[in-house]
Amino acid sequence: MLQAIDRSKYEVIPVGITRDGAFVLEDDDASKFTLDPANLPSVLDNGTRVHWPESVLSRELTVVDARGDVRSLGAVDVVFPILHGPYGEDGTIQGLLELVGLPYVGAGVLASALGMDKHFTKTVLSQAGIEVAPWQTVTAREWAASAPEVEVSAAAALTLPVFVKPARAGSSVGVSKVKEWSQLSEAMAVALAEDDRVLIEEGIVGREVECGVLQGRAGAAPRASVAGEIVMTAREFYDFDAKYLDAPGIDLVCPAALTPDELAEMRSLAVRAFTAIGCEGLARVDFFLTPSGFVINEINTMPGFTPISMFPKCWIASGLTYPEIIDELITLALEV
Repeated sequence: MLQAIDRSKYEVIPVGITRDGAFVLEDDDASKFTLDPANLPSVLDNGTRVHWPESVLSRELTVVDARGDVRSLGAVDVVFPILHGPYGEDGTIQGLLELVGLPYVGAGVLASALGMDKHFTKTVLSQAGIEVAPWQTVTAREWAASAPEVEVSAAAALTLPVFVKPARAGSSVGVSKVKEWSQLSEAMAVALAEDDRVLIEEGIVGREVECGVLQGRAGAAPRASVAGEIVMTAREFYDFDAKYLDAPGIDLVCPAALTPDELAEMRSLAVRAFTAIGCEGLARVDFFLTPSGFVINEINTMPGFTPISMFPKCWIASGLTYPEIIDELITLALEV
C-alpha cells in the first residue's frame, strides 16, 4: 500500500508498532516490509515516539526523536490502520482513534470486535438468519477442568473433520485440522496458546469462495465484488504461509466460475453479513458453496492487502485498480 497509494493526492506518515507496542515513525520505504519467507520483517525500535493528538480539538501528530527533540508531523486527515489480529482489527486501535478524534478507514469499535471474534460473529449471523458452520466454543477453564467431557460433547454434535480455531486470532494463526478425535488435545493446545476461547467447528465440504464488500458512498447500500475461489492442490487448508508467503499448494482463482444466480446470491449474502455486524468501509466475506447452498465461514473487517490477497484481487477483477481501491477507502473514511 505504501508503494501503490497516489502520492499526487496523499502525503503519507508511516507509523509502525514495535513488538513492545511502541508507536514509532517509520521510513516511507515499502521495500523494508517485503514479506520474505526467510526473513519476515519487523518494526524495530528506532528511538522515535509518535504521540497522538492531546484532544479531539486537534488532529496534530507529533514525534519525539531519539535525542528528545519534538516536532510536528502536521494535522492528520485520516488513519489507515493496516493491522491484523489482536490490537489491530479487534476494536482496540479503533477505540484509541475514536478517543483522540481521528477519522479512520474501516469498521468501528463494535463491528471490529464482532468480526474478530468468531464465536460472536457466528452468533450474530445466525440471529440474522444467515447459515454458518456448526460449532462449539470452549474456554481454557472448561478444557482444563473437563477435557474428556468436552471431547465427548463435540463428537456427539459435530462430524469429523473439524477445525480448531482461536476465537480471536487472524490469518489462520493457531488453526488446526482435526481428522481424528485423538488429535483434539494437541489442536486445543495450539489454539489456546493464542486465545483463552477456542472454537471447534465442523468442516464443511464445498468450494471455498470469497468476495470483497465496500461501503456505499453517501449512505448508499454496500456493494460486493466478483467472487474469488481458493482451490486446494496440496495443502490441508488456507493457512498463514499460503495467505502471506505465497506458499505452494493453493491456487487463487478470480473471478470464480459461478453461475449468475450463484454470484447474485453470494453478493446479497455478503452485503447482509456486512450489515448484520454493523460494518463500515470494507470487509472480505468468506463462504463455502455446498450442494445445498452458501455457508458463511467468517468476515474479515481488515482483509489482507498484499498483491496475492483475495480482497484486492476481487476488486481488481471487478474493475478497480489497486490505487483506486485505496483511494475509495480513504474517501469513504473522510465522509464520516
